[in-house]
Amino acid sequence: MFTGIVQGKAPLVAIDEKNNFRTYVIKFPAELLPGIETGASVANNGCCLTVTKVEGDKISFDLMKETLRLTNLGDLQVGDYVNLERAIKFGDEIGGHLMSGHIITVAEISKIFTSENNHQIWFRIHDKQLMKYIMHKGFIGIDGISLTVGDVVNNRFCVHLIPETLERTTLGKKRLGQKVNIEIDPQTQAIVDTVERVLAQKEQEKIIAQHPVIILDE
Repeated sequence: MFTGIVQGKAPLVAIDEKNNFRTYVIKFPAELLPGIETGASVANNGCCLTVTKVEGDKISFDLMKETLRLTNLGDLQVGDYVNLERAIKFGDEIGGHLMSGHIITVAEISKIFTSENNHQIWFRIHDKQLMKYIMHKGFIGIDGISLTVGDVVNNRFCVHLIPETLERTTLGKKRLGQKVNIEIDPQTQAIVDTVERVLAQKEQEKIIAQHPVIILDE
């Protein structure tokens, strides 16, 4: 599990590309190295990956076909930076919201508004069915960052970023058209899905009540 509080950003320094599979190497910042070992879980742009090799500050991860399909990690090139967060431990402060590291889709940056003290980014999600989970003032994970949703319009939504978030994460360098990883808040998803099931069940019961089945004796 993760909290969506990015602990650092680090460069991609090597890629081993194979058919529907890639291994890449991240140069970890010194403060994230203590205790890192093979098998550890680390969020890369919000996607939970398993450490496969540790060589000093060079940490390797394997990306399978499904990860490459659902996330933006397959688009990264050597020199690109990723947001990193080590898995939380019992007793750690949860400054954002609980996140699983399971990316549900990617969103495209459609607009960026910048002023002296404000930075607003609009995102477009192509799968409109997922927009029911994205609500005004709700939680969302964007490239591993726990953020609060601003406005929501059709299949687009925005977030407002403070200078600290822009400095600590990769969002400050994002450009129009680039893709980000999206994780829906699991509590919001559970509530929406439950309400939908209850309403669907009530509608079915209403239809049955209006059209009772009459069984005739032979």
